[in-house]
Amino acid sequence: MKESAAFLKPALLTFLFAMVFLFPPSRTFAAETEKNPSAVATFECLGLYYKLESSADTLCAVRYRKTGTDKWKSVLPLWYDQRDSEFRGSIVGLSPDTEYEIGLSCGGKEVTLKARTRSEKFTVGKETRLSAGVTDEEIHITESGTAEAWHLLAPEQGSKTVIDPEKTTDYNIVVEASYVIIRGLELRNAVKDAILIKEGVHDVVVEDCHITLWGRGDRELAYNGWEDSGINAEGGVSRLVIQRNLFDNPSGWTNDWDFGHPSGPQAISLWNSGGGNVIRYNEISSTEDHGYNDAIGGGSNYSLEGSPNRDSDIYGNIIANVWDDAIESEGANMNVRIWGNYIHHTYTHIAPAATSKGPLYIFRNVFGLSRHTHADPLGGPMIKVGEHSPYNGGRRYVFHNTALQPRGAFSVFSTHPISNTVSRNNIFDCRGPLTWLQKPVPPADLDHDLFTGLSMGLDYERHGIHARPSFMPSQELEFFLAATTTMIKWGRTPVDHHGRHWDITDKVVTVKNPAIDAGVPLPGFNDDFQGAGPDMGAFERGNPPLKFGRNAVEPAVYAPWETQ
Repeated sequence: MKESAAFLKPALLTFLFAMVFLFPPSRTFAAETEKNPSAVATFECLGLYYKLESSADTLCAVRYRKTGTDKWKSVLPLWYDQRDSEFRGSIVGLSPDTEYEIGLSCGGKEVTLKARTRSEKFTVGKETRLSAGVTDEEIHITESGTAEAWHLLAPEQGSKTVIDPEKTTDYNIVVEASYVIIRGLELRNAVKDAILIKEGVHDVVVEDCHITLWGRGDRELAYNGWEDSGINAEGGVSRLVIQRNLFDNPSGWTNDWDFGHPSGPQAISLWNSGGGNVIRYNEISSTEDHGYNDAIGGGSNYSLEGSPNRDSDIYGNIIANVWDDAIESEGANMNVRIWGNYIHHTYTHIAPAATSKGPLYIFRNVFGLSRHTHADPLGGPMIKVGEHSPYNGGRRYVFHNTALQPRGAFSVFSTHPISNTVSRNNIFDCRGPLTWLQKPVPPADLDHDLFTGLSMGLDYERHGIHARPSFMPSQELEFFLAATTTMIKWGRTPVDHHGRHWDITDKVVTVKNPAIDAGVPLPGFNDDFQGAGPDMGAFERGNPPLKFGRNAVEPAVYAPWETQ
């Protein structure tokens, strides 16, 4: 296994020291009575915030446990943002609707807090049931529910409802109220957006819907394309849950890079969101001729807000047929987590430029085919970076992602400046460079990854592996590491068979897959590894596979538009 002390340079040694000496098993914390520190919850994660005058090299160790249990678990230390005098970071992989106790030890100060993850169950109050069949009405939801009694819009029980104005209304549904659930509808042929969520609305769930054929097709070739969206959330909208929906075949189209920056329809757009959003288990696809600009995106990109802004999760989605960014997560990116997505047929897989606040976590995603234009199959970057003052300086973590070949991404990071980015345990299989900068801009720390490209540059991947990965064959979207791979043994290799002897020049030999057990420990991200160490990439041998898309969670949910 790789030397684990190399994680985050000296930080892991300090972190492990803290776990032993700052958090002895029998230690009891004095509860913090103020709202500092604080936690912001989603279903499976907690974002932590601790205002404290400190320095960048001060360690803020974190441990947590379910309330009422004895065993503590450790996670990565919080990152310190000197601009805000604040420690920030996330705990991932939690259970919904569960209370946790969190202990922080920062520069000699020890505090605890309790926080409960959000419930996945939404109690329904008022129900607005739509008649079976097809309607051309533009529906305006103006009556809010409450946190204890949500307002549900859905078909009549056992019926299928299609809202199809055949391009005679701008929207299928306009949401002007909060605590609203839109469930199980088929939305077609809106002139602009299928669902428009008005400014300042909060707590809206869109689930199990089929959203198709939205948007305008009459547009100039480039730079002036419509960003008509399946779901469009205006400024300040917060706490959206967009789950298990099918977005396909927008009416508009997006130009490729032969005609300048892509411009065209999007599946989901959030504009300077209020945060707290969860976008999960959706399937977003189209044809190449009617592809997306960004599948999940919005703005403002260079800002202290943006999309999805803060305390948000994007996971379990299948995304394809995109000409710019499959997932555009740009702006603050403060405790934003992007994981477990399968991304295919795009230019850039994930775009976190800029990350003005941070931290942002990108982990266990699978990066498939990437292409530049219809005619040019050369891929783009896996991850877009870049920033400028004052919208810069936020921390990015890039852990355990798998990039596939052939016809995958050309480079790992885009041509823009990269800073304050930490990568570990990724399979970066590509033909081009790791980054286009020869030396990292401190505190960029790219190391302990498998990289196959042309050049690692200087001071990158000092403990990385330069070898070919291989994966077990599967009919599913599963990419477990194969036990062996092949490599060229340079020079002359003697061979003896049946009494005959000869030499083979640059022989191809079979060797153990170098990515197996080769990762470094990342507390909270790979504690469940099965071998001598964590496997590199998104899949851990011996663990259940990642699941993507609408049927990722069991039992599968089938909507009226696919059963009626």
